[in-house]
Amino acid sequence: MPALRTFLILGRVSNLPTVWSNCLAGWWLGGGGNLAKLPFLFTGVTLLYVGGMFLNDAFDAEFDRLNRKERPIPSGAISLQLVWRCGFALLLLGNTLLFATGITAGILGAVLALNILLYDAIHKAVTFSPIIMGSCRLWVYLIAAATGAAGVTGYAMWGGVALGAYVVGLSFVARREISRERPPYWPIVLLAVPLLLALVINAGAYRESAALLALVPALWILRSLRAAYFSGAPNVGQTVSALLAGIVFVDWLAAVNSPRELGAAFIGLFLAALLGQRYVPAT
Repeated sequence: MPALRTFLILGRVSNLPTVWSNCLAGWWLGGGGNLAKLPFLFTGVTLLYVGGMFLNDAFDAEFDRLNRKERPIPSGAISLQLVWRCGFALLLLGNTLLFATGITAGILGAVLALNILLYDAIHKAVTFSPIIMGSCRLWVYLIAAATGAAGVTGYAMWGGVALGAYVVGLSFVARREISRERPPYWPIVLLAVPLLLALVINAGAYRESAALLALVPALWILRSLRAAYFSGAPNVGQTVSALLAGIVFVDWLAAVNSPRELGAAFIGLFLAALLGQRYVPAT
């Protein structure tokens, strides 16, 4: 059997804290409550993410043989057939668990699974595939909101849209990771969408809180961009990894009116993402 590290690398598990922060923010924006559903929500979405990452490598096996020979499949650490089987099994099990939280979450989970499959199948062939990637994170927000007491609210939708824009910008930057060329500057606008939207949809005292909290992801984004845009030899991989960890800050900003306990949870998840990247590559 392949070593445990092979499975961890295939599943990009260092990014799981960002998936859990998506669930936490979406659930809060959906009214919170229904605590008994949270284990099914977190486990179901985790399995969908890991399954999607397995299938991503399965679809990319030929590309990786030519360009990324260190990846688990071309290196011989695991067979392509086993990766296919694990990927589809994880998607099926994850979606089943989401149905345990309710019909709406289960249906949205099926839509997410289809989006994952679509992205994995075509992302190397079409230029607009980052939009599909961003939509996957949007669906996670809506699934999480569906488990909350209020269901899929307008705030959950807008929060998902903001996160989706951020992920689209991040994904377009990541397209230059293999070539090691400096990325274009226009994706930075998409990275800033959550900051601007937080100021628009919040009013009164919440707007002031959003403006202060927006400084956290803003400073992290600027720090992350330095390696790819402002250094002599662009290191796109370093920028992408940092921006991935920054997803947690985007989620925290979306749940700006959440209690301090949730704020502490977001900080903990951000640190967990950074720690995980030291042992398992984020991309």
